[in-house]
Amino acid sequence: MNYKLKILFSLTILFILISCSEKHNETVLKAVNYDELKQILNKEDNVLYVVNFWATWCGPCVEELPGFMEVNNEFGKQKNFQMILVSLDNAKELETTVKLFLQKNKINTDVYILDDNLRMNFWIPDIDRSWSGALPATLIIKNGKKLFFTEGQMNKTYLKKVILQNQ
Repeated sequence: MNYKLKILFSLTILFILISCSEKHNETVLKAVNYDELKQILNKEDNVLYVVNFWATWCGPCVEELPGFMEVNNEFGKQKNFQMILVSLDNAKELETTVKLFLQKNKINTDVYILDDNLRMNFWIPDIDRSWSGALPATLIIKNGKKLFFTEGQMNKTYLKKVILQNQ
């Protein structure tokens, strides 16, 4: 009987460890305020974060996302790289419009809805002083240091070049 308990205990521990490692690979879909987003982006973890500000209602944003996902599929396996999409859709649409869009378009990276529109005059220039607030916009940051920012649509070739220059 003692032998069976040991096997059961070992299998339980193994199952827990496998479950925990799988959760690490799950993508995030969550509404956050700017302070929460800033904590996510300013980690001192030696990870290069590619942060794309977009919305489902933004034509150029939707047009550039497939290229971003191709780049994410290429670089995303590296432990020092992470792509994050920051949606400026209404947070009330998180479980409807945004989630359906992500599923339909096979978006496989973390997505945060920035639910902090009342403070946009604070966080837009905090991200970059040159940012007018237009979408799409892309930020590259590592260890809390901004390495690159651009407002407007990016193609995958240019995005890859910028990532390689900043790794």
